[in-house]
Amino acid sequence: MDSPPVLRLYLLNLTLLATHEIDSAYWHEWEMFRLPGGIQLFLILHLPLLAIFFYGLIQVAQSARYAKAFSYLLAGVGLFAFAIHMAFLVLDYPQFRSPVSVGLLFAILAVSIAQIAAVRRL
Repeated sequence: MDSPPVLRLYLLNLTLLATHEIDSAYWHEWEMFRLPGGIQLFLILHLPLLAIFFYGLIQVAQSARYAKAFSYLLAGVGLFAFAIHMAFLVLDYPQFRSPVSVGLLFAILAVSIAQIAAVRRL
């Protein structure tokens, strides 16, 4: 999978999603999902997630066997993140209403769609 556009889109989407997760910590997202353990569990859950997606970045950069799968997985996470947070906004949750929070979510949506399209063209 030798495609610089796919690599750039993966890196951009990973950056947007990681920034969204920083924003999620600010908004205490674990409360929205009713996760016990507060920030401690939230951080622990992100360790394997970040490791998986950084490993995926290596796979995409090396055009490895599972590069497409990692690309689709990351884009799927982006689509899910957008959808669930839009549902929270519709349900009138006060979190993620700042212009940057909303902008990040729409950027994640756009990049996720572009990433899927780029991988499908390969």
